[in-house]
Amino acid sequence: MNNFKKLSVAEGARAELHDALNLTGAEISVNSLPAGASVPFVHSHKQNEEIYAILEGEGKVVIDGEEVGLKAGDWLRVSPSAKRRFFASEKSALKYICIQVKENSLENYTAGDAVI
Repeated sequence: MNNFKKLSVAEGARAELHDALNLTGAEISVNSLPAGASVPFVHSHKQNEEIYAILEGEGKVVIDGEEVGLKAGDWLRVSPSAKRRFFASEKSALKYICIQVKENSLENYTAGDAVI
């Protein structure tokens, strides 16, 4: 049995990686919104924070009524209880990764968790 799993994600609106990669501590999705489109719902979470990496394009997210502009290269962390909805700009598609993890669950990171 391998200690890794590799996956290629095809172009498309959304790809969830939890099941495909047998993830045990996170949910990761790759998302694409065409120009002028939006996620069709507002949502929040019970216990998971979300970290967003904007890969391509530009748009905005509305978080608890506050509008935040987004562009390629931006990173954003959103608390579980915050209500959020993403929008691509009228001129540009928006492609982003969302990493969902349990808030306050990280005990060690980077060199502190490494075995060298």
